Amino acid sequence: MCGLVGIFDVRERRPIDKGLLSRMNETQFHRGPDEGGLHMESGVGLGHRRLSIIDLSTGKQPLFNEDGSVVVVYNGEIYNFVELMGELCDLGHRFHTRSDTEVIVHAWEEWGEACVNRFRGMFAFALWDRNCRTLFLARDRLGIKPLYYALLPDGHLIFGSELKALKAHPGLTREIEPCAVEDYFAYGYIPEPKTILKSALKLPPGYSLKVKSGSPLPEPKQYWDVPFTPLAPLSDAAASEELINRFREAVDIRLVAEVPLGAFLSGGVDSSAVVAMMAGLSQEPVNTCSISFGDPKYNEAQYASAVATRYNTNHHVEQVNPDDFDLIDKLASLYDEPFADSSAMPTYRVCGLARKRVTVALSGDGGDENLAGYRRYRWHTYEERLRSMLPLGIRRPLFGTLGRIYPKLDWAPKMLRAKSTFESISRDSVEGYFHSVSHMGDFLRQQLFSQGFRKSLQGYSAIEVLHEHARQAPTDHPMSLVQYLDMKTWLVGDILTKVDRASMAHSLEVRVPLLDHQLVEWISGLPPEMKLKGREGKYIFKKGLEPLLPDSVLYRPKMGFSVPLATWFRGPLRQRVRDVILGQALADTGIFNQKYLEHLVDQHQSGMRDYSVPIWALLMFEAYLAISD
Repeated sequence: MCGLVGIFDVRERRPIDKGLLSRMNETQFHRGPDEGGLHMESGVGLGHRRLSIIDLSTGKQPLFNEDGSVVVVYNGEIYNFVELMGELCDLGHRFHTRSDTEVIVHAWEEWGEACVNRFRGMFAFALWDRNCRTLFLARDRLGIKPLYYALLPDGHLIFGSELKALKAHPGLTREIEPCAVEDYFAYGYIPEPKTILKSALKLPPGYSLKVKSGSPLPEPKQYWDVPFTPLAPLSDAAASEELINRFREAVDIRLVAEVPLGAFLSGGVDSSAVVAMMAGLSQEPVNTCSISFGDPKYNEAQYASAVATRYNTNHHVEQVNPDDFDLIDKLASLYDEPFADSSAMPTYRVCGLARKRVTVALSGDGGDENLAGYRRYRWHTYEERLRSMLPLGIRRPLFGTLGRIYPKLDWAPKMLRAKSTFESISRDSVEGYFHSVSHMGDFLRQQLFSQGFRKSLQGYSAIEVLHEHARQAPTDHPMSLVQYLDMKTWLVGDILTKVDRASMAHSLEVRVPLLDHQLVEWISGLPPEMKLKGREGKYIFKKGLEPLLPDSVLYRPKMGFSVPLATWFRGPLRQRVRDVILGQALADTGIFNQKYLEHLVDQHQSGMRDYSVPIWALLMFEAYLAISD
């Protein structure tokens, strides 16, 4: 895996500052410690840091076509590069390396911007074509690899794999985008295409950006979307068999590497399925790694061990200190903008463990979004049935009133915690889902922000992110719609961002077979009831895996990485919470209602309420401010 940067003069052909480009490139050294390279010419400069995976000897970047008129810097893997190389050779192209990178320049020569439709893999790249004075940026379909860009006031377009590369340019203004702050405290991350800065954007997944010298910067162009096109009818048995065959093939093409390769093994369904496929495809024992927790509520190590034993893997386990909060300050520098998923800490640890033994690791990310594995899909389906019984005009006042007057009983048994359900049923489908996925609900955010900051939002609300995607959605089925929303927001903004930064911090490449775009397309066409059947998420996937994995892995409650935030904030981090949240840095922003900050801290530390999620989001926001000074 690698990192790329670049500077492009959109207006003229002014010389590019080589020292500045080099400094931008070196901010991403961790993404590619094996070697670095720069290319400079009139009006354009490209930089690259390389983590060598395929074609170790001749795959150095920037990489050129035969006459040097086309050059590319690239982050990712194109798994069908051998097939494409053969096709391009038949069309008359000559290759000088055995790398997937060189396929990009020849594919551009042959098919232009449509080349991205030919690539199967994860990628972000920047390509310069001198003959037509064109810069072409592209990002993979699901957003596995990141790409940031900004048009500066002087007409320079800067771009890079991480926001820190752009921040190294003195022309990038650091003014915070208010709407991104609203999004952050709603979702816990900043959804595409926004960044925390007014001046910078993320290129969305499945989009490209073609910029011609001397022309205005155009809007990015979408080249792919999740189709949700219904398949021809299949029996459960036929569907599960085909799903496993397609999944096996997606794993198989991701086993190509000239460096040590392994897998994360959490003991959950998806990672265990990946390991089962790898074991059946490999002549040698699979390298697997997992982390364990002292608290049995969060510890899946026994299930990971059972799968490792069944497939005779080279399994390595490390126990994470339950008070592993020394990473708090490091997280801000990894993510470059506020990021409030606390599971970033154990993810960072498991990536560090994997890198001790392998350079490439396969993960099970994407299975929950593809196959309806999250409990919230079940709850959303249940709430949709209730919504369908009464029109919105009746539901909104009736259940809205119940939601307002019913007490919030965090401490009570689940059956008595009806406040959230009442509030959700009073809304339409998208509003209800937003309510269920929000880190902080509308009322809490309104209390959190100062009056002046609320005015700066000019009526904007974070729910607009979901409404915008819902308007573009290719499906209106209630469950398929929220899966689509998750793929556009949560999957890319949280899950894939978390794994990319945590893995790249350790110079580890992570491959995600369940996000193979051909597999995603096929799964999207399955009937929703094959994904969620009754209370069972991933139904058809689990049926297909029954011969390969024990029921104790397939049919147990989902756990995932969890961090004991509530306990930390009342115990070892008690004083830090008070110092940070009630301190000067947050007060100076003018964003927050100081009285409400005091309320959050006092109520949580007294044990009256569990405000660990908003407190963590505030800590991460302050940590971002600290690295931005």
